[in-house]
Amino acid sequence: MNKEFELYDEVIMKKPHACGTNLWTITRMGVDIKIKCNQCGREIMMDRLEFLHKLKKVMKNEKTEK
Repeated sequence: MNKEFELYDEVIMKKPHACGTNLWTITRMGVDIKIKCNQCGREIMMDRLEFLHKLKKVMKNEKTEK
């Protein structure tokens, strides 16, 4: 599975958020990853290792692809 991701890519996490969706957008990258829920707008931060463990699939964003 390809787990390479960039800023503003949409990602699918293994477990759904409390609002019912598991689709998130990466809004900050570094040692920590900040993701924003695409349905309710809630933002969370987690360390990169935790993010990679909980990540299911990366959906490339058309804005960043060229």
